[in-house]
Amino acid sequence: MQILYFILIFLATYCFMEFMAWFTHKYIMHGFLWSLHKDHHKKDHDSWFERNDAFFVFYAVVSIGCFLLWKNDIFWAGLPIGIGIFAYGLSYFLVHDIFIHQRFKLFRNANNRYAKGVRRAHKMHHKHIGKEDGECFGMLFVPFKYFKK
Repeated sequence: MQILYFILIFLATYCFMEFMAWFTHKYIMHGFLWSLHKDHHKKDHDSWFERNDAFFVFYAVVSIGCFLLWKNDIFWAGLPIGIGIFAYGLSYFLVHDIFIHQRFKLFRNANNRYAKGVRRAHKMHHKHIGKEDGECFGMLFVPFKYFKK
């Protein structure tokens, strides 16, 4: 029975992280921490790294904290939560940084319906270089209108 709870908590955490990514992107990255995110919309430096990468570090620390809570027998659900956060972060990295922004030259020829929809939605988000008037702040689950031909 515990494995079922583990799987359910992992899946719930993974899905909840899409909401957290949307919320953080819309209200924090395009809000009071725009100073960290703006170089992602308009590159103003020569480095491969962006100030925007600080958000990845934040969620990595949260995930590690969950692992430590589990490891030290403080919170047994820390393991599935930590793995859920990590799995979402890995998915986000693969889709956003590698597939969409091509920070590594992989997945260049992915051309299925989902890939096209995610690319289209992200392109609409990046057409705004300022912090206002943005749209489509999610990453893995984007509005259906972007999947239309």
